[in-house]
Amino acid sequence: MSRKSYLEQSFEAVPEFKPISEKFLRKYTIAGKSESCTRNYLMQISKMVLYFKCSPLELSIDQMEEYLFTIRQNEKPSMSSFKHLVYGLRTLFSMFKNEKLYLALPPVSGSKALPVVFSQPEIKLILKTPGLLKHRVLFAVIYDCGLRISEAVNLKISDIDFDRKQVHVRQSKHKKDRYVPVSPLTIKGVRQYLEASNPQIWLFNGKVRGGQISREGIRHAFRGCIAKTGISKKVCVHTLRHSYATHLLEMGLDIVSVKNQMGHVDIATTMMYLHIAKSNPKAGFGPMGKLYGNGSR
Repeated sequence: MSRKSYLEQSFEAVPEFKPISEKFLRKYTIAGKSESCTRNYLMQISKMVLYFKCSPLELSIDQMEEYLFTIRQNEKPSMSSFKHLVYGLRTLFSMFKNEKLYLALPPVSGSKALPVVFSQPEIKLILKTPGLLKHRVLFAVIYDCGLRISEAVNLKISDIDFDRKQVHVRQSKHKKDRYVPVSPLTIKGVRQYLEASNPQIWLFNGKVRGGQISREGIRHAFRGCIAKTGISKKVCVHTLRHSYATHLLEMGLDIVSVKNQMGHVDIATTMMYLHIAKSNPKAGFGPMGKLYGNGSR
C-alpha cells in the first residue's frame, strides 16, 4: 500500500483546501509554470494545512509567522522548503486576493552558497560503481547531458539521436526544448543498455513494465551508489548537473555555450559556476568524451 502524499492527507484533513489547490494548479499550469515547481509549492502549503488543520486562507498573520519561523530555524542553510512555501503562499494569496496575508510575507533573498560538485575522479568512480547496467547508463546520461531529474524521468528512446549524437530535452523547466550533445562513449553505453533491457518507449523504465522510472527511483539508486563509493560530500542527483557545468568550464567550453546546454533562461544563473571553474572558448561537447579520452573506445 503506497503512502499518501502530503497533498492527499491535507484534502482529508481539510476538505475545503481541495478546490483551493485545484484552482492553484489550474492557474499555474495555464501560466506555463513547471510541474516540479507547482508540486513543490503545493507540498509545502499542504504541510502547513496539516499543521494548523485549516485552509491557508483562514490563517492569522501570527500563525503564518509562527510556522515560517519554525521552518526557517530548522532548515538552515539551504532553506529550500522555506522558499518554496513563501513563493507558493505569495502566489496563492495573490490568486485569492488576500492582501493582508500577502503583505505579511517576508522577502526571500537569493542564496549565495556555491553548489557542491564532484571531482572528475569521483565521477569516474560513480559511473563504475552500480551493479546494474541500467543505473550506470542512467547516471552517465544525466551527467553527460547535464539533465535535471525530471528531464531524465521524461526521456524517451526517440529523444536520442544516435547519428547526430544529440539528446532532445523536451518541455523542461520554463517549458523550453533544447538539444544537448552526448559523447560517443555514452551513446555506446545506451546501445548496450537498450539491447540488454529492451525498454519500449521511455529510455529508463520503472518498476511497472512500460512505465517511466520515478524521481524517487533515481534518488534511491543514486543514494545507494554514493554509499558504496564512500564519497562523504553532501550530494544528490542534481550534483551531477552542477558537476556537468563545472567540468565543461574546466575543459574549456565558453559560458554562453554552457548556459545553452544547461537550458538556463538567464546567464546570471550560469555565472555562479565561474566561481568554481575558469572558462576558455571552444566548440560545444559533452564532458564524457574528455573525461575518458577517446570516446569511441
